[in-house]
Amino acid sequence: MRAILLGFALGVWWLQQQARLPDSIGWTACVASFLFAMTLGAMKPRVRIASFAIAACAFGFAYAAIRADVRLREQLPVEYEQRDIELTGFVHGLPQQQPDGTRFLFEVQTNGAGLRDFPRLVRLVWMSPDHAKLRAGERWTLSARLKRAHANANFGLRDAEASLLESGIRATGNVSTARMPRRLRPDATGPRLTIDRLRARARDRIESVLGDAPHRGIIVALAVGAQDAVSDADWTVMRATGTSHLVAISGLHIGFVAGLAALIVGFAWKRIRVRGVSAPLIAAAPKVAAAGAAAFAACYAALAGFNVPAQRTLWMLLIVAVAFLCGRRPASSLVLLWALAFVLIADPWAVTSPGFWLSFCAVAAILHAIASAGRVESRAQAQDHDDIDQWDRVDPSEVGGRPEPSRKRRPLAFIARFVGRARRHIASSVRVQYAVTIALAPLTVYWFSQIPLFGPLANAFAIPWISVLVTPATLAGFMLPAPLDAPMLHAAHAALSVLCDMLARLADAASSPLWYLPRPDAFALAASCIGIAWALAPRGWPLRFAAPLTWLPLLAPAAHPAPEGAFRVTALDIGQGSALVVETARHTLLFDAGPGPESTHAGERIVVPYLRAAGVHALDALVISHSDSDHAGGAPAVLQSIAVRQLLASLPANDALWSGARSRGAQTLRCAAGQRWTWDGVEFRMLWPEPGPLSGKPNHQSCVLKVTSAAGRAALFAADIEADVERTLIAHEGAALRADVLIVPHHGSRTSSIEPFLDSVGPFAAIFQVGYRNRFHHPHPTVFARYRMRDIVLSRSDEDGAARSEIGSQITFERYRQSHARYWMAR
Repeated sequence: MRAILLGFALGVWWLQQQARLPDSIGWTACVASFLFAMTLGAMKPRVRIASFAIAACAFGFAYAAIRADVRLREQLPVEYEQRDIELTGFVHGLPQQQPDGTRFLFEVQTNGAGLRDFPRLVRLVWMSPDHAKLRAGERWTLSARLKRAHANANFGLRDAEASLLESGIRATGNVSTARMPRRLRPDATGPRLTIDRLRARARDRIESVLGDAPHRGIIVALAVGAQDAVSDADWTVMRATGTSHLVAISGLHIGFVAGLAALIVGFAWKRIRVRGVSAPLIAAAPKVAAAGAAAFAACYAALAGFNVPAQRTLWMLLIVAVAFLCGRRPASSLVLLWALAFVLIADPWAVTSPGFWLSFCAVAAILHAIASAGRVESRAQAQDHDDIDQWDRVDPSEVGGRPEPSRKRRPLAFIARFVGRARRHIASSVRVQYAVTIALAPLTVYWFSQIPLFGPLANAFAIPWISVLVTPATLAGFMLPAPLDAPMLHAAHAALSVLCDMLARLADAASSPLWYLPRPDAFALAASCIGIAWALAPRGWPLRFAAPLTWLPLLAPAAHPAPEGAFRVTALDIGQGSALVVETARHTLLFDAGPGPESTHAGERIVVPYLRAAGVHALDALVISHSDSDHAGGAPAVLQSIAVRQLLASLPANDALWSGARSRGAQTLRCAAGQRWTWDGVEFRMLWPEPGPLSGKPNHQSCVLKVTSAAGRAALFAADIEADVERTLIAHEGAALRADVLIVPHHGSRTSSIEPFLDSVGPFAAIFQVGYRNRFHHPHPTVFARYRMRDIVLSRSDEDGAARSEIGSQITFERYRQSHARYWMAR
């Protein structure tokens, strides 16, 4: 059975790695594989397990493909994008209050376009003073401008479009002012919406009781699973100490609630009498307690929004409860695998989320460590019993004492029993923490490119603190009516404040509480997983001391992207803006940093994580071409997170970036034509602006940088220059403009890329950094056609994601959405 369940999970995972859904040939092969494996397993007992596992893999692949095909049918036609469409439906989930308005999910019942396969669930932003009126379950008629489900696609970072697909979000957009939104009566009904309303009321009540308390957001997250109210300061501390998982309603919290519910239900059931008959005579108290634990766990998981860790714990509890009611006791590993199968049946796209892997791998590591230590534990318990028996048999007269009644010897036995249990409990806790720490380290590096150095120490006291003090008080405040809820919520916040203070001091104890590592490749990840299983093997396993050697590829520094004399350019997909990473054999330069908090937070969300995933711990140079926010907005996040040795920019003298860079030890210099330097045989040359005081609008002041390999191949970064600057460059530096790769000026606007400029550059490839359906309508159709007429290899970030070119004696060109294609892209 274990092999069959693993085969099913493997098939579901394999489907999510496909570039396209199976066609008729693929379906024929899948069905043939399933029938052949089933027939072979029925006829050949010796290969039955392997055959049935292969059949389960084919079945899982087919099941996930069918689910994907059904979900992808809900599609917004391209011709209806950014058009005002009247929608009638209801608010789904909890609306999130943000500075730019309210972000919420809207379940569409009817659409004004009359489309049949219209997206059922869309994500909207309402920038209106009336956005505070939104409540879960309310029915509205509103006008919205929608886009197809689309997200940034970058090398080394998580595919955000997979998250949209998993959530069932098939379109995003804004509530428009084309028609005044109006609320309809009655509100929508149903069990799910009832739960959403209950969560909303609980959140409002907690916020009204705690007011502006600093850690109010964590209490809300523990009560109803809404994490949008957690402050940035709390997130920073928890990430630094590896305790972010405590904010979510995870398996730990649901397990605690289930255990507490079992105790309460069992205690109450033993004292109930039905028509004079004791309740335990009708149904055994342990079975009623198990059923009550499962019911309470289901309610708490519903409050959490049924995230993957909550689903995993709930399924495990339900399986154990059903088995117990039936008089069975399944193995822990089988319970975990059944939970794995049920989670993937409900959500085949769960395998694309970090929470899925972290949750199941953590439990698997705990079970493996406990099983490996089982024999040692049994011997320890036997030794404790021998020690207790020795205390019971000892004769005080043999040690010079006077014989005493046996009841006087019992305290000695009790102390020995207490010491033995405490020793085993401490050893078990240490073993579990050790197993979870080393098991999740490779996954944490893969998903987040970091390891919290103080994670084991912080979790050692944070987990019991949250479980024993904060969570019970929060749940009591949630369940008690007003005004009895206020003391419990204040007590929960007081306990949480003490914990947050301790975590903050722990994070401040070291200058760098996080160890940043490059994202591992498949070999490093596989080797580290083998090492984990090796290290957690039973005592006496051969060469256990050598297990850490398998982790060396994980800890190795990132490989140099280019040989001596060559360089690599990565144009990140950051939406409407610019961010380019240039890497030589031993140096890294970042040209622009994308938008900042005023727009999409791309500097913090994309640029910094990409640099860390690529193993870049310090930038030799940060070039900010000009002051427009889509180029300079992300620079403060980069300066705060990555060491920068030099800042070159075309910014006014009073710009805050200058002082911010100097405060972090970076040299500052205004970029100007004529500047040259060489790194690892690669020449960097600034072509614009001219030396002297800055004049004109910011686009006119843009830095223009040319990077040339030792073989003479070059890339030209033109920032946001327009036709007037292009003409000046042609007149003064016409020959110097020649380049093989061009970052298109001003995102392809109609005021740039004049034909003489393109003829002077003569590029082999050109990259448009533009946002999907951006409001500027970049690139302009005429300009884009101008490039296509010259047979230039083109890449658009809104269609191709990030683009990467390695330039040496030869030129290679890679588009992310082609080399890492998945079936949901452009669907």
